[in-house]
Amino acid sequence: MSYWLIAAGIIGALIAAVFGFVDWLGIPDGTRAKSIGLTHGVANFIVALLFIVSWFMRRPDPAAPRLLAIVLGWIGIVIAIFAGWLGGELVYRLNMGVDEGANLDAPNSLSGRPATERLSGSMRV
Repeated sequence: MSYWLIAAGIIGALIAAVFGFVDWLGIPDGTRAKSIGLTHGVANFIVALLFIVSWFMRRPDPAAPRLLAIVLGWIGIVIAIFAGWLGGELVYRLNMGVDEGANLDAPNSLSGRPATERLSGSMRV
């Protein structure tokens, strides 16, 4: 069953990537949100690639996958957690796509600084 769930996840990821890319194109250049969105997208692309490779490695015997196929899946999960956090930064910290008056240059949520603060060009990341 996990073999087919991985396939469904890959299909879902590829569909989501199209909409995510369109959203990313709409983010103003030079903002923290643009760079976070790029990192979020690249991380999710890597996750999809890892699961695609893992899925193909499982094809000969889906009931008994090789260790490398399982390890690739776990690496994908770890990277997906990071990418999910970045997505949370975009939506909940920067209000990207939520609020017309969003602060697309708010500091990182781990910084301890308020989201209303604006970052200068050298502090972005």
